[in-house]
Amino acid sequence: MAVQQSVGQDPYFPGNGDRRYRVHRYELTLDYRPAPNRLSGAARINAIAGRGQLTEFQLNLADFRVGRVRVDGRAAHYTHRGGKLRVRPAKPLRAGAAFTVEVQWSGNPRPVSSPWGGLGWEELEDGALVASQPVGAPSWYPCNDRPADKASYQISVTTPSAYAVVAGGRLLTRTTKASTTTWVYEQAAPTSSYLVGLSIGKYQTVLLGDPGPGGVPQHGHIPAHLLPRFSRDFARQPAMMELFQELFGPYPFDEYAVVVTEEELDVPVEAQGLSLFGSNHVDGARGSERLVAHELAHQWFGNSVSIADWRQIWLNEGFAKYAEWLWSERSGGRGAQQLAAAAHRSLSALPEDLRLADPGRKSMFDDRLYQRGGLTLHAVRCALGDDAFFRMLREWAGLHRGGAVTTAAFTAHVARFADEPLDELFDAWVYRTALPPLPSSGTGAAV
Repeated sequence: MAVQQSVGQDPYFPGNGDRRYRVHRYELTLDYRPAPNRLSGAARINAIAGRGQLTEFQLNLADFRVGRVRVDGRAAHYTHRGGKLRVRPAKPLRAGAAFTVEVQWSGNPRPVSSPWGGLGWEELEDGALVASQPVGAPSWYPCNDRPADKASYQISVTTPSAYAVVAGGRLLTRTTKASTTTWVYEQAAPTSSYLVGLSIGKYQTVLLGDPGPGGVPQHGHIPAHLLPRFSRDFARQPAMMELFQELFGPYPFDEYAVVVTEEELDVPVEAQGLSLFGSNHVDGARGSERLVAHELAHQWFGNSVSIADWRQIWLNEGFAKYAEWLWSERSGGRGAQQLAAAAHRSLSALPEDLRLADPGRKSMFDDRLYQRGGLTLHAVRCALGDDAFFRMLREWAGLHRGGAVTTAAFTAHVARFADEPLDELFDAWVYRTALPPLPSSGTGAAV
């Protein structure tokens, strides 16, 4: 379906993105040398002007040397400072016009600073990875960095042949010439800039399970010495895929890959069709299995169904948290009601000053948002009953596949499946800060 554009700048990151146009496709050609951490790139960006004439527009791009900028094949005037590449075409672009931007850049990529530390391109001891949520994408390529502006991608990466390149999407070609190999990936599904994942390292590739006819290919890319632990820790991922397709509807992309890096990561990171885990997430005892479920669930909620702006982040994280509980419930672990009770106890001991619908930039990744988001979905499940709840989830994922959504859109969607109004439930759980009583089956939201 057509991507729904948010109406204004993101209040959490007003300097990111440009709502005066939208991007249809990025074609990135990159050359990366790990030893000197040197990246050179060329981007071809196909875009469409908005409702007004464009005399100038901006892309987000970190501190690189920009070699050339062209619009529709003609040299354009540009300035590049403070992470913004401002472009003035030789001729103004009329409203609704399709146009093409070409940018060349080079330099030493490094994470962009944020309230949560460095984000984006991270140089590893032997390779690199990209973990961009929420605003790290400009650390390695020029983009309209707003989550609602979703586009298709083709990414070509040339690097020394000792390294493997993994990106979200389908591997089209791998071509070796002399001492370098070029990997070309295609991600046809609409993708937010922060969800373009990339990892460069020395990996062994394995197939997880047998997808069978019409199934979803699932690959793991891991350092060879971690393979025995990985094989146990991710053994049940194919079963998760099967369950989530039953509960949420068809997997929204062509395939799914997981990468385990040699280094430790604070948390795993989701990307479109790809999730990145640290070596600390593989212990051979399934100690991080809930995170395996969490990242897989993001492929439906967060990646395929994306948020219009960062105020809506609970629609990503609350849904993935609840998917953890559903996996536990259906795989012989604790039920969703038990896990909801544990989350409720945890939240009741913490400050009750977080508003789910607009948590503020500082609290975007607060664990309370994840837990309360999961509890909100549990409250909805208790109010609707299982049959209506899972029909609601499947239709939400299907109707908004490839699109961008808001909390208001979700509450309106849920109302279609309810026998009676749920305004009080959403007011209590989503729009107010006080923690409502624990929801349970048969008691609705207990508000």
